[in-house]
Amino acid sequence: MNKAKSVKEFVERIDATKKVNPKDLSSDQDLTIGIMNLISIEEHLVFSGAKTGKTSFYDLIEEIRDTRKALMQKVIPEYEGEVWCISKHLLASSMRLMEVGTKQQSLGNKQAAYDLFNKAYDLYCLFWGLNMNMLNIADVKWVEDKMEDVKKLSAKVEAVSQPAEAPAAEEGKGGALSRMKAFVRKAVDCCIE
Repeated sequence: MNKAKSVKEFVERIDATKKVNPKDLSSDQDLTIGIMNLISIEEHLVFSGAKTGKTSFYDLIEEIRDTRKALMQKVIPEYEGEVWCISKHLLASSMRLMEVGTKQQSLGNKQAAYDLFNKAYDLYCLFWGLNMNMLNIADVKWVEDKMEDVKKLSAKVEAVSQPAEAPAAEEGKGGALSRMKAFVRKAVDCCIE
């Protein structure tokens, strides 16, 4: 077998052959879709509880979370550092981008939808690359944020997520996206399961 040129190509090869790895990746891919949906259920239970004021929604979260954790252990039996939490967030982000892409597609915004679908798949492949030890974390370097890049990203997010008639919020030096990034940089051990 030729060496794969990218994580995406590697995942596609495994998916095509079904048993290149001792793990049955095709079955594990199905399992990860189930895990994505369990993460979404956890989120919906939180929002439903908050919107309705009924704590019975909150009471279901622990059971769903325990199920999700048990299933994640089947796909990620061993990990170091925050790989578990990163993996969960990669799956959740992939699922959300798919959902937003589907909404954009139904609104007739096909290019925006295709872009979101591609990004969702990239995140999904990153999940597998991370959990199949294909990524050398030592080679990953922090890239300093440049305010112009933050403004461009913020404008793209707003263009996709807001109706055309809504005015775009200005992102200054202390804008919401900058504050959020600063918080994430300072967060320590936020993802203990």
